[in-house]
Amino acid sequence: MYAVIELKGHQYIVNEGLELTVDSFGEEAGKKSEITNVLAVFDEVGDTVKVGHPYVEWAKVEITVGETSKGTKVDIVKFKRKTRYERHRGFRPTETVLTINKIVA
Repeated sequence: MYAVIELKGHQYIVNEGLELTVDSFGEEAGKKSEITNVLAVFDEVGDTVKVGHPYVEWAKVEITVGETSKGTKVDIVKFKRKTRYERHRGFRPTETVLTINKIVA
């Protein structure tokens, strides 16, 4: 069973047992939670497909929040030729690992 969920402005295709790395989730590690913003639910073959308008009302995805850590560095470079203008900045985004426990459909 697969589901398309919406989480913090992004859409993800998930199935049971998947470890998903998302932007900072804002909850402590080990906490169990539910996501009710399910856009679609379908099986492996694609025979049964349920699409919401915009969300499937009766569907939810149960998750466990994992550890939060910093991701890989993102470099920002500004450069203008012939004027010796160059700026370099970077940051490391905070990421959280989510484990998909169960898709209730």
